[in-house]
Amino acid sequence: MECTVSWTGGLNTRSGMGFIAETGSGHTLVMDGAPDTDNPANGGQNLAPRPLETVLAGTGGCTAYDVVLILKRGRHAVQGCTVKLSAERAPVDPKVFTQIHMHFTITGKAIPTAAVERAVAMSHEKYCSASIMLAKTATITTSFELVEA
Repeated sequence: MECTVSWTGGLNTRSGMGFIAETGSGHTLVMDGAPDTDNPANGGQNLAPRPLETVLAGTGGCTAYDVVLILKRGRHAVQGCTVKLSAERAPVDPKVFTQIHMHFTITGKAIPTAAVERAVAMSHEKYCSASIMLAKTATITTSFELVEA
């Protein structure tokens, strides 16, 4: 896996702390920092997600992918999956994630509660590389709700 991240402000001091990531799969992702009112040249312009927000979003995508795939492989009629992540960070540098809660909303027809419990557990214990890495510094908790379609 490869990714090249380039600062967009090299020639334009107004660009602040913007970055463009070019992934090995040929996609781009824009990131930006928060504005710095004390020193605008050191801050971003709030034009895109923060880099650590993209880590959290990627973790949500990774675990949602797993959960949907596990449910589909179990021949469950899953029609939707949303995961809302809430995270807390350490107050001092490095400001790693210290707590992450993931709330899944699974929509489908007659999906057993046990199947969702199993899919979420398997994702977090075995398959989701992102959440397993983040679990080295953060306590990760999960919850879910089933919505009948």
